Amino acid sequence: MQLLFLGTGGGMPSKERNTSSLALKLLEERGTVWLFDCGEATQHQILRTTLKPRKIEKIFITHMHGDHIFGLPGLLGSRSFLGGTDPLAIYGPPGLKEWIETTLRLSRTHLTYPLEIHEINEGTIFDDGEFRVDARLLDHVIPTFGYRINQQPLPPVLLPEKAASFGVPKGPLLGKLKNGQDIVLEDGTVVRSADVTAPGAPGFTLAILGDTRFTEAAVRLATDADCLVHEGTFNKGTADLAGPYGHSTAEEAARTAKEAGAKALIINHLSARFLPSEHRLLLDEAESVFSPVYIAEDFREFTWNRERLFPSNEKD
Repeated sequence: MQLLFLGTGGGMPSKERNTSSLALKLLEERGTVWLFDCGEATQHQILRTTLKPRKIEKIFITHMHGDHIFGLPGLLGSRSFLGGTDPLAIYGPPGLKEWIETTLRLSRTHLTYPLEIHEINEGTIFDDGEFRVDARLLDHVIPTFGYRINQQPLPPVLLPEKAASFGVPKGPLLGKLKNGQDIVLEDGTVVRSADVTAPGAPGFTLAILGDTRFTEAAVRLATDADCLVHEGTFNKGTADLAGPYGHSTAEEAARTAKEAGAKALIINHLSARFLPSEHRLLLDEAESVFSPVYIAEDFREFTWNRERLFPSNEKD
């Protein structure tokens, strides 16, 4: 699993940061990509990566502010132009369906693939036995959701030597054991899957939040998560702006990560007032509360290696 940031700015694009969008790359797990928010020019950002729009399986929208949705119509249309035929599901707050359908209708945009739009409430919004996504309302100036993504534990790992010791021949019986099924050999011997397999590796848990003030809902979404992606639009020096505009400081993001027991924090949605030379200040404020902390940058990618999350250009 990789997290690739396509847009990490707050409010409007700047020379350093595009508006909000984050790609969860599940190419190894399910051969697809999930997108979280789709700000203006997201598809242009995608052109600078190896992502394929036709591989995007799901899009999760946190809220209806323009810097989180204005890139959707163009991306949906381009996915058709590029030969996309697989279904695409979009999840988000009330009003999303009307906005998308009206925009596509008035622009006469024809899609070559089935589009499903789910206007969500709090609770589990997707569960296919492999992945579960839960949503909770956060504390912004309009209804805004945060998402918790759980990968279920991986299938058991077959121990071939152990199976051979029970007399299991090569062939389909090994597959049944690997899939958790007990089998009966020709001589009547019962071989239990649990006796010839090792437990599968645990899956990952991510919390990806929309814009928010500090809230217990965010803590609940991020409880024991392998990674929390939390906005840090402001810092201590501009904290007086955070509350009225429904945002958090970097320190408040770190407080959420600490109270949740998350394993890593990525601070996202930074105000354009902070130049790259000032990122150390944001890190220092956050690291005084929690560690490890990373600052999201456009096109920065993080990889999870079943133990921890780390920048993809950092040697493990």
